[in-house]
Amino acid sequence: MPSFMKDLSIRRRSRHSFKTAETRTSSGNTSGTEATSDDPPPSKSTSTLGSIFDRQSPPTTLSSQKSRSSSYLPGLNSNGNGNKTPPPVPLGSRPRVPSTQGGRYSLVGMPSQSNESAPRQAPATSPLSPRVTSVSDGSWVHQKVLLISGECADLQRPIDGTMTVYHHQETFPPTHWPVCDSHFKALVYLQPGPNRLRFDFTSPKLSSSNGQMQVHSSWMNINFLPLISSPPLQLCILIARDSPETFDAVPERIRKEGNGLETAIRKFRMAAYLWQAFTAEQMHRNGFGRRCYRYEEEWQPGSLSWKDVESGHMRNEAKIHVIRLKQTLKEVRDLDLAQQYGPANKKGDLFGIASDAVRAYFGPRPGQRQYVSCMFLDAHWDKKVGTVRAHAALGGGDDSIKLAIFGSHCLQSYPSHVEEVVPAFTDCTRTDTDYVANDCNEGGSNWEAANIGIGAHLHETGHLLGCPHQESGVMLRDYVRLNRTFTCREPYSTRTKLQGLRLCEPKDECAWHRLDTLRFRVHPCFQLPTDQPMNPDPSLQVWTVDNGTVLITAATGVAWIELFPEGDDECHHWIEYLDATNPSISPRQITLTEQTIREKLPENKRKRKLKLKVFSCGGGEHEVDDFSRLASKEGKIKLPDGRAGFRSSKLGFSQMDGSQPTQVVLGSCQKPGRLLLSIRVYHGQSLDGMEFFYEDGGSDLFGKRGGSPGGSEFVLDTRRGEMLLGFYLRAGVWVDGVQILTSTGRRSAVFGNAMGGSGHTLIPPRGYSIAGVYGSSGPWVDGFGLIITR
Repeated sequence: MPSFMKDLSIRRRSRHSFKTAETRTSSGNTSGTEATSDDPPPSKSTSTLGSIFDRQSPPTTLSSQKSRSSSYLPGLNSNGNGNKTPPPVPLGSRPRVPSTQGGRYSLVGMPSQSNESAPRQAPATSPLSPRVTSVSDGSWVHQKVLLISGECADLQRPIDGTMTVYHHQETFPPTHWPVCDSHFKALVYLQPGPNRLRFDFTSPKLSSSNGQMQVHSSWMNINFLPLISSPPLQLCILIARDSPETFDAVPERIRKEGNGLETAIRKFRMAAYLWQAFTAEQMHRNGFGRRCYRYEEEWQPGSLSWKDVESGHMRNEAKIHVIRLKQTLKEVRDLDLAQQYGPANKKGDLFGIASDAVRAYFGPRPGQRQYVSCMFLDAHWDKKVGTVRAHAALGGGDDSIKLAIFGSHCLQSYPSHVEEVVPAFTDCTRTDTDYVANDCNEGGSNWEAANIGIGAHLHETGHLLGCPHQESGVMLRDYVRLNRTFTCREPYSTRTKLQGLRLCEPKDECAWHRLDTLRFRVHPCFQLPTDQPMNPDPSLQVWTVDNGTVLITAATGVAWIELFPEGDDECHHWIEYLDATNPSISPRQITLTEQTIREKLPENKRKRKLKLKVFSCGGGEHEVDDFSRLASKEGKIKLPDGRAGFRSSKLGFSQMDGSQPTQVVLGSCQKPGRLLLSIRVYHGQSLDGMEFFYEDGGSDLFGKRGGSPGGSEFVLDTRRGEMLLGFYLRAGVWVDGVQILTSTGRRSAVFGNAMGGSGHTLIPPRGYSIAGVYGSSGPWVDGFGLIITR
């Protein structure tokens, strides 16, 4: 070829080749062996784990590591002296491949790259290249570790092999994932911003005519936008005051990977990223996009790859808070023993200890709610007693701390790094109960113990995020098959005494229940920067009106209604109103009748007593204990002026000692009508009563004249036609405080405890006005509702 043609071919090499060569040269990586270092990981904790990992190692059957590096990394060439030069390309344009994956190529059978006189042929498209089916090219995600799945080769002729993921600009070591019957699942580490990923598929059953291993490649672009505007889920390890800072493990594990605090932190962090990847994928499958909660992260030595641990490479990864308790090791373990076998008043003591420690550590102020998932490092299998001590599986909390707690008794079976995820979930080493627990007799092997530990802790974290027990899914122990989410093939199960699935498909995997994902969609931890702003009032109200009709109103929109016929402890029937893409356009008011509600139930449940739980798009919740009673004539009264009045659902439990019902019909609905001039509120740290004053000098009292002497008075501007519009209440078991709302938009102060209970806005639905108030009063007001009329 003439010299000028060589120069022209060099100048016209592809932009991708130019960028690749330039990037790799500028990074100082001049060795092909360095570029694709596939050194085996350090020894693993069991022989089974190590042998499995060895089988996952990338193929190295090309003529040499250097030739492999230069032959299938686009844009790199060797001139025989170890220097990289751009390969020549033909003058014709490279054909474009119509694929959503960015590019799928087979890079075997090409001319020798060392022969510069031979023009380089454009690589042929390959039907064997990996095809990601779980996420589309160019998608936006919001978590650091993304779970993907897809297919390699021809599904009509399934084949096993290995898929290697090369991460964006080599910012994370290559990871290797098994391909089973042409299917794969993988965890991909992402950098903030755009990520260009390469997937290589190899199989011993696929080789070229010269005996070299075929490498089939594809590319994908994923955009990672970290979340910083939503509250994080905090991760904590709790240790006793005199803790040895170790967790239960068999001697072989202790010898090979240790059982100290640093190992516990790495394993807990990896489990947390598995929770996040699993939850984001479940939200996507339920039509809510790839949204998920976030973790608080910090710049620290990385642990998501074993190579980071060896090199000390720094990364921004989830922070694990280590909190030392006031209690000693003996106190914690004895407390737990009493909790499991002692009197009922000991129940929940470990949860209280954890709650106090977390509250003292984070110091939340009113309105600064913390979401915290904790692990007791000192959990210990007591073989003599036959129980795990210093362990409790609980989730819940109050308005300031939402908390989940769990023990470390399954921690030895957790993966410490991304590379160990598949080996950990396929490790059949039997659980040695001389050293570690077989939790609930469902963790008879290492992979099953990993399911129980990681999954049951996720179950309790679901509780702290507001999820009750469900009819299926994670909130009903579905986590015993959590492994299927991350692996394509399942080993023998000691729990079922059966050989596992040959191919784990989506229908076989663990899942969040649909109602759990609805809760997550409106949860503040799952909000995205692109979400439309919500009304700050999350409350909703239920109103009885004419003809047995019930109205439900919510400022943020009605999201869904759960139906509980008598005898159902978990929800099996529900009605959805939530707009998945934009909850701000969900209906603000819906109309229900008993007939339409009962038609949603099976025939054998339609005559039972029916309880409803109604949820708003702002996260508010309201319970109707007996829908038939609410919709019946019991909720209807006749007002003094002859009009019909209707009672709304009531706030407060009306269960205080000496609580008595009370009711006031306002003067505007009396005969003769009286003009309301002012309202005096009696209160201390809760609502004691309200007195309504009229223009004729009379008044009506609701509740009692308690609290601060004289109360607090709010005067209406009747000359401007100002009238009572509604109330804003702080209420829980009783009514903590009240704020008066008027037709001109004015608001009083919150009389009582402005931070007590939860907020509820009581304003009649369109076409109705306030006719009075009703409820109950004991030492103070413990029940409050409105009477409305047309």
